Amino acid sequence: MSKEYQSGRRFRYLFIITAAVIAGASVWATNILVNELKEEEYKKIMIWAESVSLLITQPEFEGLKPEEAKAFYNYKEHLLKIIRENTTIPVIITNDLGEIADYRNIHVPEQNSDTYLKKLLSKFAKKHAPITITIPLDENENIYQYVYYDDSTVLKRLRLFPVVQLTVVFVFIVISFLALTSAQRDEQNRVWVGLSKETAHQLGTPISSLMAWVEYFKTKEVDSKLLSEVDKDVERLKIIAERFSKIGSQAEPESMDLAVAIGHAVEYMSKRISSKVTISTVLPDEPVAILMNESLFGWTLENLIKNGVDAMEGQGEMKIHVFIKGKKAIMDISDTGKGIPKSKFDTIFHPGYTTKKRGWGLGLSLVKRIIESYQKGKIYVYKSELGKGTTFRIELRV
Repeated sequence: MSKEYQSGRRFRYLFIITAAVIAGASVWATNILVNELKEEEYKKIMIWAESVSLLITQPEFEGLKPEEAKAFYNYKEHLLKIIRENTTIPVIITNDLGEIADYRNIHVPEQNSDTYLKKLLSKFAKKHAPITITIPLDENENIYQYVYYDDSTVLKRLRLFPVVQLTVVFVFIVISFLALTSAQRDEQNRVWVGLSKETAHQLGTPISSLMAWVEYFKTKEVDSKLLSEVDKDVERLKIIAERFSKIGSQAEPESMDLAVAIGHAVEYMSKRISSKVTISTVLPDEPVAILMNESLFGWTLENLIKNGVDAMEGQGEMKIHVFIKGKKAIMDISDTGKGIPKSKFDTIFHPGYTTKKRGWGLGLSLVKRIIESYQKGKIYVYKSELGKGTTFRIELRV
């Protein structure tokens, strides 16, 4: 695998890990704040319940001196102030029989108010243990009331805040990742297009020179068979230059029988691969017309055949099977090579990925680009088994 590809993967992983750490730290800090506020509300409701208990059990002013009565009055006013200042925490007070005696900070509908309060009481009981208020009747007897409470609106919103945070961070990660991936893909495309067109341009001069030399040698007493082979190689160079020149431009497709295009590619590669490799084809009886640019389409087949030959280390069998499925022409290209691990089914199409020491890792990437961008089709690893071979599948619109 190339260093560039590994570096790109590491950068993407580092970006995701960094964003996840930031999100985790934010949620952790918010959770601490929620717990602190929860504790403060618990203390507040305890003080409130104690104030209610003290207010109920305080004697009247009768029999007290003016100074004592004034102090006692101020004390009760202080208790009432504490009780009145609870405007955020919903509270329901019940007697020892479970009957609702009072409630605060709860908006009760006019209809079915008792049912509504009982449902709330059940909900409050599940969230927090009730606070007991003891009211002594005499030295030997007490009555009890119970304070049930819910979290304040602020605390409820704060509990939801981590969810909102995670959602925002997740959306940010997705958008940033897509933008980063798109920018990298665009940059790769520009590099490929520039490299391809420059290659085509550089090939143009020696090809023109070779064509002139071929024409010159035809006027001399040179072996015609030798000139014929040289002429074929020059024509091949012209096709290669044409392919490079078409990368990045909108090639005009033409309707062509798929079997004919496959035949041309197989015929060319059969003469240039090991004699220990056989290529067989299974084609439909009827012609299958596909809109294609034969030059680019042939390039994809040649790349796939060459990869298969390399995977078989120059010895084995390749099979091209074409069949129609609905409105698609399906083409399976199989080899009997060393196979591909399932974890690499997608990775092998990434730019820069290669298992060869001297490979650029662009072959399958260009194949995918041609099939998807120019043919509007799909290519993927249909199946593969280590030590037994691989099948690539191409889906084309008929």
